[in-house]
Amino acid sequence: MSVLENLKWRYATKIFDPSRKITDHSLDILKESIQLSVSSFGLQLYKVLFIKNKELREELKKFSWQQNQITDASYIVVFCNYIEKNEEYIDEYTALRSYTEQSSTEDLKGYGDFIKTKIREKSIKEYQHWTALQTYIALGNLLYSCAELKIDACPMEGFISEKYNDILKLSQQGLNASVIAAIGYRSDKDKTQYLPKTRKPIHKLFEEI
Repeated sequence: MSVLENLKWRYATKIFDPSRKITDHSLDILKESIQLSVSSFGLQLYKVLFIKNKELREELKKFSWQQNQITDASYIVVFCNYIEKNEEYIDEYTALRSYTEQSSTEDLKGYGDFIKTKIREKSIKEYQHWTALQTYIALGNLLYSCAELKIDACPMEGFISEKYNDILKLSQQGLNASVIAAIGYRSDKDKTQYLPKTRKPIHKLFEEI
């Protein structure tokens, strides 16, 4: 299928078929697609949880507007952004880049110092907002990759982040649940799949200057 056909096929799935499960092979592809996401400076200041455990998802559902996607999908994917400034993240990145590119860490020191300077300029609130935005870029990769594999997905902001942080013990790791997605396979009972997409007309959405 073409890019546009994939995007027209996908929709925010409201009712999942709990009997259908994502294969390990497909899951590996989805993880790699997230790994390949672009991020500011290439830092990837987030962690992604794939939650399969039924009991844990039942607990999370209480703080997700009681939405059935939380328990009926194959997985709940929780994108967690880093909330604490830590220059070790940058040192880890430059060391990894040096290893990957087979270059000297000294060659990357100037770039690392530049990143540290730009991050120091941000307030902690600005930093947390910035790292949270990075997770949405990764979410976009997940959604398109799901469409390519004919796996259904539903991005979700209807959850209480603080409760997720407590239940998943994220705060102790310097993390925050910023956005989530349910992934699995649509149920025949989900009438939403048969509705046409409501989108702004091209001439209203875009302007060439």
